Amino acid sequence: MSSGDHTSPQVGVCYFPEHWPRDRWATDAAQMADAGLEVVRLAEFSWSTIEPERGAVSFEWLDEAVETLAAEGLDVVLCTPTATPPKWLVDEHLEILQAEQDGTVRGFGSRRHYCFNSGAYREETERIVDALATHYADNDAVIGWQTDNEYGVHDTIRCYCDDCAAAFREWLAERYGDPETLNEAWGTTFWSQRYGSFAEVDPPRHTPAEHHPSLLLDYARFSHDSVAAYNRLQTGLLRDANDDWFVTHNFMGDFGTLDAHDLSEDLDFPSWDSYPTGFVQDRREGEATPAELRTGDPDEVSLNHDRYGAPFWVMEQQPGDVNWPPYAPQPGEGAMRLWAHQAVAHGGDAVLYFRWRRCRQGQEQYHAGLRRHDGSADRGYHDADHVASEFADLDLEPPERSVALLDAFEHDWALSAHPHAPDFDYWTHARAYYRALRARGVDVDVVPPDADLGGYEAVVAPTLYLADETLADQLASFVENGGHLLVTLRSGVKTPANQLREGLPPGPLTELVGATVARHESLPEQLDTSVTYRGERYDYRTFGEWLTPDAASVEGRHAGGVAEGEPAVVTNDHGAGSVAYCGVWPEAGLADALVTDLLDSAGVAYTDARLPETVRFAARDGHTWVLNFGLEAVTVTAPSDATWTVGGPEVPAVSVGVVDSAPAELSVERD
Repeated sequence: MSSGDHTSPQVGVCYFPEHWPRDRWATDAAQMADAGLEVVRLAEFSWSTIEPERGAVSFEWLDEAVETLAAEGLDVVLCTPTATPPKWLVDEHLEILQAEQDGTVRGFGSRRHYCFNSGAYREETERIVDALATHYADNDAVIGWQTDNEYGVHDTIRCYCDDCAAAFREWLAERYGDPETLNEAWGTTFWSQRYGSFAEVDPPRHTPAEHHPSLLLDYARFSHDSVAAYNRLQTGLLRDANDDWFVTHNFMGDFGTLDAHDLSEDLDFPSWDSYPTGFVQDRREGEATPAELRTGDPDEVSLNHDRYGAPFWVMEQQPGDVNWPPYAPQPGEGAMRLWAHQAVAHGGDAVLYFRWRRCRQGQEQYHAGLRRHDGSADRGYHDADHVASEFADLDLEPPERSVALLDAFEHDWALSAHPHAPDFDYWTHARAYYRALRARGVDVDVVPPDADLGGYEAVVAPTLYLADETLADQLASFVENGGHLLVTLRSGVKTPANQLREGLPPGPLTELVGATVARHESLPEQLDTSVTYRGERYDYRTFGEWLTPDAASVEGRHAGGVAEGEPAVVTNDHGAGSVAYCGVWPEAGLADALVTDLLDSAGVAYTDARLPETVRFAARDGHTWVLNFGLEAVTVTAPSDATWTVGGPEVPAVSVGVVDSAPAELSVERD
């Protein structure tokens, strides 16, 4: 559950003064202030400008930029510039470069080309971060820091160089103690893969067939831990310089190779970078609809807001068309305002647009800014101005929610090593349940499996693939104390080392669920995939399990194929609560039936009818946002005594209204 102080959400921007003549900086700062912007992020990729050659460190230009912004009352967030080591440093230390699985070196010429396990690069990181932190330690205009930039973008979490090989062997020795324990945990007798020493273990480099799934899982863990250790190096240096600064990092959306929950433990709060019309094209299955190409998929974006939790910042908000997805349609009129409201409704305390001005150089020339490359205002500037004036009147506490969805990165890593179907994607499956909850106006905390669940009434636990006894005990306690739990397919299948358990799934969860999985199958589209659930027939997709109930009651059965008649959904009372287990990947109708039954059991209110796919509600501190991502207006029916803080019951296309009624009290009709 979230807690915190009242706050007025802030609007800001990412600014690269080094790209523009100095005589323009004062004009830029004044225009930022005129639009109601309050926070400016600086220096993200500036190492070669700060230090053009070894030892020639100068902050003169950055000092002037900070001073210019501060003169307009703007707060500054500085970035450590380590995402882009300069050419002179690369030439001095070629060993800092990453390597692909096949040994190809990732060379200079873009960004994120360094290895997290390079001792030389860690020394250089400590030197430049310490210099920056020391220089700005007493500058009141600097309120906080962003470490690096988007750890892992361009598939750079996992490196396969010699430094990583040596570090991985040390990591394995610390984890397992001796090679025989590793051999037993992994099961290395298969294909004659036993190891006589840790020195024999290599990273999962290029090989004729697939790698051992236990090796892949541990390499994913090791790679994440390497990033976390590198990030701690930076956060420690910054806090040593000034412990009044906040320290954050800008994560990415739907990014699976870095456990954001774990890394955020070392931050004051997480941030993330939101690009809705890009996400629907490059990190989500299915073809984007016309509305999604203009406004994004509201549930895809909201799940990331909820994953990063409250409070969080959007450190980069899409300001217009962007350069990196396959296509770059202009967002719908008002979309940049809508996205900022969406972030704040889900617990965001600040939204910074990326960037101030479209750049005239380099790889991002086709990425919009709040202002065009000639300096004139673009649509995003006017949206930012509008939303800043609306946020000024809001004074908000973080959201309070009664429903949680468990979000397990390690389980995703294990499944990625053994998906057993080309379209089995952990987050796509989890999003089916999240989408069903959001379609009923229910707000959801997205939390790690080891989170304290005591404040929740209902919990959805998608695919707890590596569930162990500790997690099983935690979930059993939640249910015994009156909680209501929905567990989904492929749970309790593997050990934490990614071996099949000796017993049948759901392994440690069997007593709680009251059933086991007798068989499973992955299914292409041309095979029949349907079930009956409480008297109604529904479709499912991709994966199905045949259940054998013990204490559980059968609520759903397979309705076709060789599994016809076999149990597919069961429920079990446990203590003062209940648990349901769904052994299929539900399409929208079944997902809705499952989550509404869960909400009914938990006594959680929801809307009478499913919301249109382009309309979502979000509640925070007595306000409900009606977010219309559609290309047509909608009409909202609210209680007669409702007061609208923003807009009114007629919510235009690509727009927002804010009302003081609860989501379950509202309904929507398309005009």
